[in-house]
Amino acid sequence: MALFQRLLLLFLWLPLSAAAADSIALYCSNRFNGKQTQANIDHVLADLVARASVGGFATSSSGKGASGIYGLAQCRGDVSADDCSTCLAEAAKKLPTACPSQADGRIWYDYCFMRYDNENFVGQSDTGVATILINVENATDPENFDKKVGVVMGRARADAVAPGNNALGRAKLQFTPYITIYALAQCTRDLQQLTCAQCLSSAVEKFPDYCQYRKGCQVLYSSCIVRYEIYPFYFPLDSTKTAAAVGTYYKATLHP
Repeated sequence: MALFQRLLLLFLWLPLSAAAADSIALYCSNRFNGKQTQANIDHVLADLVARASVGGFATSSSGKGASGIYGLAQCRGDVSADDCSTCLAEAAKKLPTACPSQADGRIWYDYCFMRYDNENFVGQSDTGVATILINVENATDPENFDKKVGVVMGRARADAVAPGNNALGRAKLQFTPYITIYALAQCTRDLQQLTCAQCLSSAVEKFPDYCQYRKGCQVLYSSCIVRYEIYPFYFPLDSTKTAAAVGTYYKATLHP
């Protein structure tokens, strides 16, 4: 079994109106030397922004051999076209600066995800790097809460792999008269249905180790994400609830 490094940080979760402006995770590796690789990265990023801004998802490639670069960009399937385009532009601007001379760069935002690599990863599930965002507060009636999280997350996962949903699943469940659990599951749209289901299953398996009894948790892989909260965070927002989306979270980063 691969060894993992773990990094724990504290940060404040930003309100929904500002969430798209700040990245929530970053991964860089594979240092390179050479102008052609950088030129290919620049070309891929520009192509991803242009094409994913239209449909919410795109893959791209540029060059061949050792300097060749492959890329993927995807917005969260529930966000608006404007928010998607804004997030992608910010990701493409920040990623090469945050990962200078690195041929493998990945950046996660609340509203979008973008990556490039010198190896062709398109169509393959990638769960080697994970970032887990964990609410520091425990839920009331925690054992029953975790059971309900399992139920609502199961519904979101089933929704994500259903045909016609563009690999996005959303669900909610009333826990108490005053508390609703909201869940979201999404795969990158290059994955087959079975591969998507396997990625989501792997992500949810992190919950007992890192998120037990917690009011909220999010697992970010390069190929899929899962998230639950006790406030409405996906669109369309639940008009019957107030989105009190400010809280303190741990960040756990796992990689080989």
